[in-house]
Amino acid sequence: MAKKRDYYEVLEISKTATITEIKKAYKKKAIQYHPDKNPGNTEAEDKFKEAAEAYEILSDEQKRAKYDRYGHEAPGGFGGHAGGGFSMDDIFSQFGDIFGGHFGGGFGGGFGGGGGRRVTRGSDLRVKVKLTLKEIATGVEKKIKVKKYVACQHCNGNGSENGTAYTTCSTCNGSGTQTRIVNTMLGQMQTQTTCSSCNGEGKNITKKCPHCSGEGIIREEEVITINIPAGVAEGMQLSMSGKGNAARHGGVNGDLLIVVEEEPHPELLRDENDVVYNLLLSVSTAALGGNIEIPTIDGKVKVKIDPGTQPGKVLRLKNKGLPSVHRYGTGDLLINISVYIPEKLDDGEKNILSGLENSPNFQPNKSVKDKIFSHFRRMFD
Repeated sequence: MAKKRDYYEVLEISKTATITEIKKAYKKKAIQYHPDKNPGNTEAEDKFKEAAEAYEILSDEQKRAKYDRYGHEAPGGFGGHAGGGFSMDDIFSQFGDIFGGHFGGGFGGGFGGGGGRRVTRGSDLRVKVKLTLKEIATGVEKKIKVKKYVACQHCNGNGSENGTAYTTCSTCNGSGTQTRIVNTMLGQMQTQTTCSSCNGEGKNITKKCPHCSGEGIIREEEVITINIPAGVAEGMQLSMSGKGNAARHGGVNGDLLIVVEEEPHPELLRDENDVVYNLLLSVSTAALGGNIEIPTIDGKVKVKIDPGTQPGKVLRLKNKGLPSVHRYGTGDLLINISVYIPEKLDDGEKNILSGLENSPNFQPNKSVKDKIFSHFRRMFD
């Protein structure tokens, strides 16, 4: 797969370009590589789509900021068609107004329409997907059932009986647009508007499809496979181009937006790419040391507790956390140590502790006191 070019390079603009400069640059490229000027030239068509993709991102303030920060590998993508999902219909349905009638604003197709036939777009769908820490750590493939509008198979999505009961609009001759000459103080000006007779579709249905009532879409349940990358986080949104609702009477499908939800782990907490476990030791284990079994994302492991381990100490298991969604490495497992002090003691336990009370090893020395004071001072600074 060819490496994507920088969007600013594609449009030949600086990174400080204004929206007016971006629009002007895109229009120049679009005219240069327009299929009407380059019939049968696949290289020109690719550059035409590349320019449209660059314009989609750089003309949107939020997408541009995300691109400036992360580049093409932005977490969750950019939504829409950025990523190579543009078709010619997509481009003219979204950005047709930028050409100002230079080429008529679009392509024919479907119903034999002409240059400016309006291309509708289906609505986006949003779903939530719950993931465990284990699934987030490794990435996962999920199959979900989605109720959505799909193109009617009986009429091929055009809304007419058997897909053939329609006529070309006589008002616009199938172009979907009407051109008018308007006299102004500056002279005659040509304007182009959506055809009022066919609502820009370039055709008129003579007999509706009985299965979809002439809408061209029906509601069905579809099983969609979603590939979730490793390292995603709560609230992150992924996008699947063309997996949303189908458009009425043909056109471009909307997108499927997947919102990530994290299922709480019974023992582990997430802190960005690190995972935290709060370990509660008994007084004897903290004093004498030992081996303790703790949970990780991948299962149980044993860690060594050194004799004399103090409350507040943090043990770190390298690379036992979560991978970065940007592929910048893997987090760690942090073990926060606390020591349990029993609230009630029997007489035998009291006698044992009383016997140790005067032992110098059970009295905090100056070094320990200084550490405790320094710890609390940092807490309140």
